[in-house]
This record gives sequence, C-alpha cells and structure tokens, in this order.
Amino acid sequence: MSKRDGVDTAPEGRKRRAPRRSGTGSETGPGEGSDAGRTGEPPDADDTPQNRAPADGSSQDDPTDGSPRNGAPTGKGARGPAPSGAGRPKSRPRAGSGAPQFAKPLSTGGLLGWTLLSAIVPGVAHLRAGRRRTGLILLGAYVMLLLAGLAFWLTRNNDNLAQLVGADMQMTVIVIAAVLALAWFAVIVLSYVALGPNRLHQQGQIVSGIVVGVLCVSVMAPFAFIANTVLTFRDASQKIFIPLAQSTDPSIAPIKKNDPWNGKNRVNFLLIGGDAAGDRTGVRTDSMTIASVDIATGKTVLFSLPRNLQHVHFPTTSPLRKQFPNGFMAELPNGGLLNEVWQYATENPQIMGGKNRGPRALMDAIGYTLNLKIDYYAMMNMYGFADLVDAIGGLKIRVERDIKWGGHFGTAGTIKAGYKKLTGEQALWYGRSRVDSDDFSRMARQRCVIGAFAQQATPDKILLNFGKIAEATKRLAQTNIPQELLEPLVALALKVKSAKITSLQFVPPEFLSGRPDWLKIRRAAKKAIDDSTRPARSAQAADVTSSPDTPTTKPTRSFVAAKPTQTPTQNSQKGAKSLSELCGL
Repeated sequence: MSKRDGVDTAPEGRKRRAPRRSGTGSETGPGEGSDAGRTGEPPDADDTPQNRAPADGSSQDDPTDGSPRNGAPTGKGARGPAPSGAGRPKSRPRAGSGAPQFAKPLSTGGLLGWTLLSAIVPGVAHLRAGRRRTGLILLGAYVMLLLAGLAFWLTRNNDNLAQLVGADMQMTVIVIAAVLALAWFAVIVLSYVALGPNRLHQQGQIVSGIVVGVLCVSVMAPFAFIANTVLTFRDASQKIFIPLAQSTDPSIAPIKKNDPWNGKNRVNFLLIGGDAAGDRTGVRTDSMTIASVDIATGKTVLFSLPRNLQHVHFPTTSPLRKQFPNGFMAELPNGGLLNEVWQYATENPQIMGGKNRGPRALMDAIGYTLNLKIDYYAMMNMYGFADLVDAIGGLKIRVERDIKWGGHFGTAGTIKAGYKKLTGEQALWYGRSRVDSDDFSRMARQRCVIGAFAQQATPDKILLNFGKIAEATKRLAQTNIPQELLEPLVALALKVKSAKITSLQFVPPEFLSGRPDWLKIRRAAKKAIDDSTRPARSAQAADVTSSPDTPTTKPTRSFVAAKPTQTPTQNSQKGAKSLSELCGL
C-alpha cells in the first residue's frame, strides 16, 4: 500500500480520503477537543460545504489531485467536514422561557381563542402553555366555585331567597361581586401573559392587547351590574321604607326577628291608587283595595271598595268618631265619599291630633267597615304604576270589550277586545277609563290589572329589570311598612305569587254605595276569608249546599260554561271568586 501526500490507497486501488478535522480549525481530530460535534452548536458563518477543505489541503472538487475549487484555501487552517450531526443545531427552549414548550407557538387568533376560553373555564390557557400546576389549581377552584353556587341555589326556599334583601346580605353580595370581578380580571390577564404574546409580531401584539383589554372589561360588567343593582335596591328601599324608630304611626307594633307578624295568622294591607297630578291639590284615593293575606299559605282575598261609598263610620279609637258619630259627613245627602276621608284628615290636623294623619283615618274607616284590622298601607301614584308595568315588559290581559282611553273622551286610542299585551300607559288607562263606563266597571278592570301584575311579575323579570323597577317604585307616594319588615314581606309576597287569589267587590246591585248595609258587608267579608282558607272541594261543596237567601259563590262549573266574551260585571258576581275565573289570567 502506497501513500501519496497523506492519502491512503485502498486495497482495490481506490484512494481513501483522510478524516477531516473538526470545524474548530484546530489540529485535534474528531473527539479530541471538538466542541461542535458534542454540543450541537451551529457552525460558524463560513463553515459551509463550499468553504470546508480536506485536512490534507486537497481540493473538494477533485479529491484525487488536491486542486482547489473556487479558490478555497488549503492547508493547516482549512476546516474539514464535521462529524455526523455536528452541523445541525439541536432544538432547545427559547431564551428566557421557564416552561417547556409542548406545541408550536400560537398565532394571534389562537392566542385570543385560548384567552377567551380561559374567561369561561379558568386554567385552560395555563394548561395549553405547559403550566400544568397553575392550570389545575385554577380549574379546581373554578369547579369548586360552581359546585358551591349550585348547592346554594338548590338549598334555597322562599325564606332563604327573602334573606337576600336583608341589609347584611346586601353588603355581602356587593363584596362578593367586587372580589369576583377582580379575580376574573386577574385570570384573563395572567392567562394572556402565560400564552406568550411577546412571540407575536408587533401587529399581533397590538391587536391581541386591545381585544384582551375589551374582554377584561366585559367579564367585569356582570359583577358590576350585580353590585349596582343591589346598591339601587338599597337606595330605593331606604327612600320608601323608613326605620321603625322614625315612624310616626304609634299603631305599628315592634318587629320581632323570630316573629315579625307578632303571632298573627293573617295580615291586611291597604293598597291605594293615588290620582294626584300637577294640576290638582291634595291626594285623591282613586282606588282602594284591601289584600288580606294568610301568612302560612299566602292565600289572598282582595276586597275592592268603591270610591263613592258614602258615610263610612269610624272606630271609637279614631278622633273622627266624635266629629262624625253618624258617619262621615252624614249631613250631606250626596257627599261624604270614601275617597274624601284622606284629604279631610290631612287638612284638619287639629281634629286628628297631628299632621299627615290622612292614611290612619282611611285605614280606620275601611277596617271598621270590613271588621278587619288594617295593618299597613301603601299608596302608589298611578303613573308610577305605569312605569312598573313597562319595567316588567307589559301585562297580558283579557280585554272583554273595546276600551277608549286618553283624556275625557278617549281621544288617544282604543284598546281592542281580546287577549292583549298592554304597555304601562295602556294598562293604566284600561284600569281608570270612564269613557262609556262607570266606577264599578273600572273597579272590575282595576282588580284584573292588579292580579295580572301579581301573576306576571316573575322573579326573573324582576331581576333582569330591577334597575327600572327600583326607579319606578321610588314614585310610590308613601307607606308605613317599616324597613325591618322588608325581608319577611318579600317572603310573604313569594307565597302569594304561587297561591290562590280571590276577589270580592262591594258594588251594586248586591251592595249599594249610597245606602250601605254595613252588617251585610261585614258578613260577606268574613265569608270570603273563611272560604279562601278551606280546601277546594270543601269550598265548592259549601257553595252548592248553601241557602238561597245567603249571598254565596256559584259553583265554578257554571262560570266555566260561560262564553269567553261574557263580562263578569258588578251585576253578575256574587261572593268572592278567583281572579283566574274573573279575569281569564
């Protein structure tokens, strides 16, 4: 075997190339100090196949004669071929990255998508970024929060839901809403940072930053809405309901926390529709309805008294008893109407023994008439009621016949007969229009409006439109219901909503407004309450077997057989009937 210029000759006569040196340019061979082959560092800029030369100085173009190619340098300083894998850089984490990269870098759309998903399911963005521990902690906390919320909701009843209106609970809800808003804001920001927005090009970083900023504001909005709703409720309740310590009504008993109704089995509310306007002085009690509520079941009887009921009497505890021993303005043959009592008492504080005693005088008169103790009253301005109707999205009412509304002659329009959804203004005029009508027909329509509102003001509508409802409720003229009674009052209202409501009107021909039979009125009121507490079968049997001389309710089947177009007027109703039957609710 011969050697020529450092080139070995194979046995078959082929030339064997000498092993190339490492890409370091040193005299050591492979494995003897070459870092390129061991560390996987990329070759220098000039360490390319075109710039490499054999270790013996021969040319790469022609390894047999050693002639240079393209002027490539030869000699001791020339670089030879690197060992296998020496010229390819190994994959490694990006500088400054503290987490392993399990997937390709995200695009702008992908990064925004994962950030948005983290707003719905916190922790998924951290899992995508390889931060498993943080992601699992966030996801676990989110699941626990959902389970806690579900358990809270499933264990609630009417009494528990009523606790939400308590002063302490209101503050708790505000604090929780603020904490959750900040927590969700932090989750979105941290998720966005974990996904590495700095890997995006400049335009992607700007776009993603703007979108994530909007997302942060969006996720905080629901919590801000909840907190604002609670604050609005606190403001409205404090303006409408005064603390018991500030009440000027001595007849209101102290409110016990464990027994807010002071051992009563029924509570009676006087609901007044005030017809006050800018061109009128004083208060006109346009409609007067007593809601007698069974505390245990929520079953309610509505008693409607006509505004032109004459010469009502007062109990011995009222200062007006001495002033009118024979009835309110009994000396006036066509005067002394029930809707004048409030105004008279307000204008004569020297008789009542103090100012603003109009509500007490009216409560005394109506309570003595029905032989009931009126516990509380609430007066709503008519236009405030229209705002309430609009706040819940209108009322669905069966209109028995066309009703003209607006002004004294119905010039604004006509409410057509049939099942209609009325706006607040239409519902207001439907209950108070006198065009081609009388006071007793108005009373029948008013009770249907009240019943429809009680039935259709569902909790979801109240919550979704609570801001509007609170603003409308501020137009409630006044009430003597103390703040301390607000929580049990809400619990009772929830019972009433799901219970049966019956109605009785003291209107002609059964009850004459000009010559009232006070004993007959009291008996009818007592019977209506007694019937409302009986089971359905017992009440129906009592109606069927009663004496013909006793004013009782006819069997339910007789009304069901009536045509839908028939109107239950003051001439056809005897005794208390369900509002569902009377109004088609």
